[in-house]
Amino acid sequence: MAMAMMIRNAASKRAMTPISGDFGGLRSMSSWWKSVEPAPKDPILGVTEAFLADPSPEKVNVGVGAYRDDNGKPVVLECVREAEQRLAGSTFMEYLPMGGSAKMVDLTLKLAYGDNSEFIKDKRIAAVQTLSGTGACRLFADFQKRFCPGSQIYIPVPTWSNHHNIWRDAQVPQKTYHYYHPETKGLDFSALMDDVKNAPEGSFFLLHACAHNPTGVDPTEEQWREISQLFKAKSHFAFFDMAYQGFASGDPARDAKSIRIFLEDGHHIGISQSYAKNMGLYGQRVGCLSVLCEDAKQAVAVKSQLQQLARPMYSNPPLHGAQLVSTILEDPELKSLWLKEVKVMADRIIGMRTTLRESLEKLGSPLPWEHVTKQIGMFCYSGLTPEQVDRLTSEYHIYMTRNGRISMAGVTTGNVGYLANAIHEVTKSS
Repeated sequence: MAMAMMIRNAASKRAMTPISGDFGGLRSMSSWWKSVEPAPKDPILGVTEAFLADPSPEKVNVGVGAYRDDNGKPVVLECVREAEQRLAGSTFMEYLPMGGSAKMVDLTLKLAYGDNSEFIKDKRIAAVQTLSGTGACRLFADFQKRFCPGSQIYIPVPTWSNHHNIWRDAQVPQKTYHYYHPETKGLDFSALMDDVKNAPEGSFFLLHACAHNPTGVDPTEEQWREISQLFKAKSHFAFFDMAYQGFASGDPARDAKSIRIFLEDGHHIGISQSYAKNMGLYGQRVGCLSVLCEDAKQAVAVKSQLQQLARPMYSNPPLHGAQLVSTILEDPELKSLWLKEVKVMADRIIGMRTTLRESLEKLGSPLPWEHVTKQIGMFCYSGLTPEQVDRLTSEYHIYMTRNGRISMAGVTTGNVGYLANAIHEVTKSS
């Protein structure tokens, strides 16, 4: 009895004794994280938070980065629902390999490289399933850091804000290159080409394959060919982030044109692919990272290293989303349905662009709005200033990021008139 009391007393004293940490000296267990400050809010996710907190019945959210139907509601594609029914109760829940579903990866490569790609036939592509496009970008950034440790990445101005976070956290130094021209609200092609030309030979460049986020401004086919030729002359490496294949124009082959041009010109490229937008699989986190290599032997080596990088990050990717993608793409009937549905989504976005522009012009806006219909994809870089965006929010309960990026997915026949009128009111004195 006395011995038990002594053991309990000793244990109690140990629990109350400050422990020695790695930061020098003694510290109590409650002080480990006293130096941690709250992280700044994500500029995109913060918009949705503010929108949800607004009680106004007139509120409009054009900051959301997910497709909505003409009633402003989320959409699950019919092809996805059918695939879910086919899969229900028919498969096991075992781990995928580190590289993910081989079937899903093979089908995904055909979307990017072409059904009859010689590179696929020759097994020259190292590819792994990833946690959507974000995961593909991060995996490539870590691969770049490990195997080209002295390199840096050139990122367009502007770009999706998370691109900077991804390469920063992978500890890859960043440079920027010109892309958007504020005055024309289009591509600053000459400045872009100058930056590509002036970059050190063999530099890494991040390119948006289609539907550039946040501007919606893409190079023309001829401009892509000129960019490709200059990349070849400078021996640059092109890494394509393709988040919107099919979703931009309604035609997956057309949206992959920039990639096909680089392949025709003999580049060894990298590609990030995602099924968030074009299949509506936002929460399933289904993506693919691929790197075109010299030969099959090199592809095996590169894939093995990509898998080794994935292992301590997340071990292996999730199963269900990959099964959905495979079920849809390998079945001719479901794939045909998907192609129809992705075109419906793209056409709705394109239609809302036309309606918004026409509404602003009918209101007698003194500003030009051609850029609204010239740009493509989910986002429209409106040209609104941060102060004008603030007025839209405070006076009209319209929410978007302060750089003036409008998510066209949030524009509907029910709110486009209200949105146009509000934009007219805050810009008519410009």
